[in-house]
Amino acid sequence: MTTVEPKRTGPAEPRARVAADETAGITMTVNGTETTVTVPPRAHLGDVLREQLGLTGTHLGCEHGVCGMCTVLVDGEAARACLMFAVQCEGSEIVTVEGLGTPDDQHPLQRAFSAHHGLQCGFCTPGMLMSSYDLLANTPDVVSDELPEHMSGVLCRCTGYRGILAAVDDVRQTYPDGIPEPRACGAHTLVGRASAGGTGTAVAEADVPEAALPQEVRLPSGPPSAVVDVTSRLHSPVERVWAVLDDFDLLARCLPGARLTEVLDGDRYRGRAVVALGPVKLSFDGLAQVVERDPREHRLRFHAQGADAGGSATQADVVLGAQPEPGGGTVLTAHADVHLTGRVAQFGRALAGDVSRRMFEQFAASLDEAAETGSVTEPGRGAQLRLVLGTVRDTVRALTRRGLAGARTLWRR
Repeated sequence: MTTVEPKRTGPAEPRARVAADETAGITMTVNGTETTVTVPPRAHLGDVLREQLGLTGTHLGCEHGVCGMCTVLVDGEAARACLMFAVQCEGSEIVTVEGLGTPDDQHPLQRAFSAHHGLQCGFCTPGMLMSSYDLLANTPDVVSDELPEHMSGVLCRCTGYRGILAAVDDVRQTYPDGIPEPRACGAHTLVGRASAGGTGTAVAEADVPEAALPQEVRLPSGPPSAVVDVTSRLHSPVERVWAVLDDFDLLARCLPGARLTEVLDGDRYRGRAVVALGPVKLSFDGLAQVVERDPREHRLRFHAQGADAGGSATQADVVLGAQPEPGGGTVLTAHADVHLTGRVAQFGRALAGDVSRRMFEQFAASLDEAAETGSVTEPGRGAQLRLVLGTVRDTVRALTRRGLAGARTLWRR
């Protein structure tokens, strides 16, 4: 039988305690490439594979270890990447679906899934492929009647179970002496959002010199987690409002919990933002880059990205516009496409949108103050409490409206 023989390095040496807001460096072999990453101690392997190494074939579904979408091989055994901390993988060999085969040299399992139509929407496919590889590699004598039970650890909603089982059974019969090993494991350059680039080594920003840090904000290509549109009426005249928008240092202080830490060339700024939602407190270190500044139209557009030590990350495309209002005031419009990953993404799209909207409402009030006085009052805990209570109130109202609408529908029936 030909299977992947994991490199057994033995248990890693015990480490000193790592605080929740610190990071730890780990070295592991991913698809045949030795890779060093610096990660928060609570970061899951799935997030590190996707966000730091760019291996997005590992899908994250329930993130509770139930759906099996995130299945990978760790030292030759199937493991849920959403349940495993990355720091547990020191010295381990990881194989993801990218290591199974390439478009030009597909693994037999990949060819069988295509031939038997074992993939519909494709979301469960990586987990199904890695789970079936683990099954056939470690239990080559499995029989056809046992496949449904063995493959039940990965959920398919489409459902394509019949095609999946047919594909796995086809490969089982074709290779009775052992399934071929993965075909795309070798020396590769792993390039992710936190990659040092060109060496196959990913390093966190805090552990590299300034010159090696990302020099521009890169937004994800997929749909945003939340879209925010806020219109506010300010007392200050439009020219004073634009003077604040044109001063990024003062503008940043209007954002709740944000402050600049460094001004770079090319209209780029480093900063820190703290967001407190009840017991959850997130501290983001990030980069902002102005991509459009139009004094005539009073329009400012910037991209921003940030990450916290708990594994959360956010990117945003923000457009701010100011138009004069009859009577001397200003109409301020704010549009933001917000992308969330990690723990902060678990709040859900609706709640994330509500929180973002309320933050922009607070921002508008602070901007009006800055336009009038040239300074901003630091929001206290009361403002954070109002943010939470307001969001909860709106959520309860929305749920109540849905319940009443559903009750009226049932009553008409």
